[in-house]
Amino acid sequence: PNNGKVAKDHFDGKIEFKDVRFAYDEKQEVLKGIDFKVNPGETVAIVGATGAGKSTIISLITRLYDINSGEIFIDDVELKDYELYNLRSHIGVVLQDVFLFHGSIFENLAFGDDSVTLEKIKAGAKEIEVDDFIESLPGGYDYVVSERGSSISLGQRQLLSFLRAYLSDPKILILDEATSSIDHESEKLIQRATEKITKNRTSIIIAHRLSTIEKADKIIVMEHGKIVEEGKHLELLDKNGYYSTLYKAQLRHEIEIEE
Repeated sequence: PNNGKVAKDHFDGKIEFKDVRFAYDEKQEVLKGIDFKVNPGETVAIVGATGAGKSTIISLITRLYDINSGEIFIDDVELKDYELYNLRSHIGVVLQDVFLFHGSIFENLAFGDDSVTLEKIKAGAKEIEVDDFIESLPGGYDYVVSERGSSISLGQRQLLSFLRAYLSDPKILILDEATSSIDHESEKLIQRATEKITKNRTSIIIAHRLSTIEKADKIIVMEHGKIVEEGKHLELLDKNGYYSTLYKAQLRHEIEIEE
């Protein structure tokens, strides 16, 4: 229920989870007492096997679901005290499954917002280095995307989603990286765009790419709904624990793909 009253023009982007528990149904608790803090401007990668509870964290920050117990704060205000529309206006979300409708690239990026002009879109595309890819399409920004974007590749759809989030200039960015293998060219562009888009804003990334994980300010490692390790990439490798096992498995997997 949207009963919060707090509305802010500006977020600093500090996020805190305190003993958060959550279950989609009575049977199984998905998050079992989660505690973590993200400072303004930090990039935090959340890693773990499928079903560890990573994506649930996204749903809770955007209040698609409310927690069963514990507390979530943004800028020291409890999440449920924010007016819902105001809360969501400060959070940009890039999901794996990119929603595009039947319309031009421009229409998909402007998303009905009159303040988003073609000039603004072109400037943003240049900043995160996706302009060449868009301009290489027949008609460039007028290129018509079919329903759900099936006329362009998965990697290209992700790039458009990055640009859409970048244009809204959120203080908090949540990024759910695509697990499916993406063509090599898009992969490189996505890597660069990730670096550009996460700069100077709080970013939480459900990470699958090694490059993203290695550069994160902090890595949160989840297993069965709990945080089992937390730290920087090299610190966690030194521990030779669960993270190290996950990382090495992914490294092997990437080498196989490269070959």
